[in-house]
Amino acid sequence: MRPLEGRRLWFVGIGGAGLSAYAQLARAWGAEVGGWDRTETPYLAALAGIAVELAPEPLVPNGWEVVVSSAYPGVPGRTRADFLAELVARRESIVVGGTHGKSTTAAMIAFVLRELGRDPAWLIGSTVPQLGSNAGAGEGPLVVEGDESDRTVFRLPAAIAVITNVELDHHSEFRSLAELEDAFARWGASATRVVRDAPPHAGELRVPGEHNRRNAGAALVALALVGVAADDAAPVLARFEGVGRRFEASEVDGVTIVDDYGHHPSELAATIDAVRERYPGKRLRVLFQPHLYSRTRYLARELAAALAAADDVAVTDVYAAREPPRNEVTGKLVVDALSDRGRLPAWTPTVEAGVDYLARRARPGDVLLTIGAGDVDRAPRLLRARLGR
Repeated sequence: MRPLEGRRLWFVGIGGAGLSAYAQLARAWGAEVGGWDRTETPYLAALAGIAVELAPEPLVPNGWEVVVSSAYPGVPGRTRADFLAELVARRESIVVGGTHGKSTTAAMIAFVLRELGRDPAWLIGSTVPQLGSNAGAGEGPLVVEGDESDRTVFRLPAAIAVITNVELDHHSEFRSLAELEDAFARWGASATRVVRDAPPHAGELRVPGEHNRRNAGAALVALALVGVAADDAAPVLARFEGVGRRFEASEVDGVTIVDDYGHHPSELAATIDAVRERYPGKRLRVLFQPHLYSRTRYLARELAAALAAADDVAVTDVYAAREPPRNEVTGKLVVDALSDRGRLPAWTPTVEAGVDYLARRARPGDVLLTIGAGDVDRAPRLLRARLGR
């Protein structure tokens, strides 16, 4: 069970959610592992004891095979998609793809398999507290979250392909929804078995919302395909508590803070619905950070429509991530679209300004939702510090 023995693998961008998981599995499978990143990240804790270089620009020592994050396309080496395809090909794999719910659905499958003694391996692009890490190296099936943002998922040779849903989210990569749907259809046709359009799970869950009932339904079908009966899986699934930054709730001084990774209009709408389900009758105040210039440009009105379901909204400027700045695209596009709907949102360009806005207005009994895929994840800590005084 050490198929990578004798190899030296250097990961450029090793602190990210994806490459940190690949590095963990590569080390467990016998490789010598090292890597570079710009800053220390929480994901590096699971890689204690390996050589990690922290520097402003990528460092690649001689004598290593190089695997490069999609965030650093100018660095020579294997793409993360190519390396992940190699890992997936070495084990019977359940690959979860789709626009929304990939991390949660993959984590649900891995959690049930582990709890029932099936000893899975897993690679998930988020922390999973109940699993202890975003990667595991068991000897059973390999459960993988596949990302469509750079077409990685379409390179993965799945024994079971799970397609949660398909919506256009990455406008710089796909020209149309039809192109994306075609890519998923061709990927599904290449798999041994496909799970798609699974019915929502009607049983008990700790994670709220219709979207999570659909995630659980897809997980149960995939589990059945590897021989786990629904009667065995459902009680375990009822104990699943979620993945990092997916409806993470805390409370301070009578105010509930919910932090979520949602960044697409459908994800915002689903999370707001889940808040209303979990905290009925509570006043909901939202701090939203748009993610990517392309998404903000094309979906500003749809983002505003989703946010309009909240009682109070503040919007920051765009978190650029991997895209170059576009002067004509700011978070104010979302603010203006909300204003067009008769709402009075707050324009708070920085996360700190957004936190200040929510903290000033928060009252006991309120729910504060911080949501987005960028560094708005700092907001809950800042809010707890402000509100706990």
